[in-house]
Amino acid sequence: MLKVGVLISGRGSNLQSLMAACATPGFPAQIACVISNKADAKGLDHARAANIPALVISHRDFADKLKFEAALDAALEKHQAQLVCLAGFMRLLSAWFTERWRDRLVNIHPSLLPAFPGLDTHQKTIDYGAKLAGCTIHYVRAEMDHGPIILQAAVPVLADDTEDTLAARILKAEHKAYPAALRLIAEGRVNVFEERTFITEATASDEILFNPKI
Repeated sequence: MLKVGVLISGRGSNLQSLMAACATPGFPAQIACVISNKADAKGLDHARAANIPALVISHRDFADKLKFEAALDAALEKHQAQLVCLAGFMRLLSAWFTERWRDRLVNIHPSLLPAFPGLDTHQKTIDYGAKLAGCTIHYVRAEMDHGPIILQAAVPVLADDTEDTLAARILKAEHKAYPAALRLIAEGRVNVFEERTFITEATASDEILFNPKI
């Protein structure tokens, strides 16, 4: 049973999807702790309601980033976390932390990386005129929104989409994709070689997805 620490900063939407998956009989992972850098993060309430240790470690309480990250690391180690999932954690992590947790630290980003890294992803997608959007689960590296890709899910961008409607469609995909990626990792099926992942016993479709349909 893989023990997972989840780092959040807000509502905990993806945290809830991971919690629901881990509560399913036979799922190969369990959430060992949830840590937020914000005391008012709604996701902490979800964790407490499920009797999962919920901690607040505010970046504002430390003199520098290294001390803050050392406190995160100590808390994760205390709860015996073997993998860290970033789920709406709105702090950039240093090279020290990402290397310490190399290939044991994953993130979900609401675009099909390497397209549209950073913030305002949904509006950037619409403004660019992209026809497909989606989400990416990847191992974390020091450079923002970079690292070996584990799993991606695509959704169409509709002609009348707003930032909110596209975000809602992608979020539905996130709630399926993140638990699926966690299962792959927990089952030991994700291997990293030369900054690419290779998934054992996985199938891939050669179907072409068109948007608009032709």
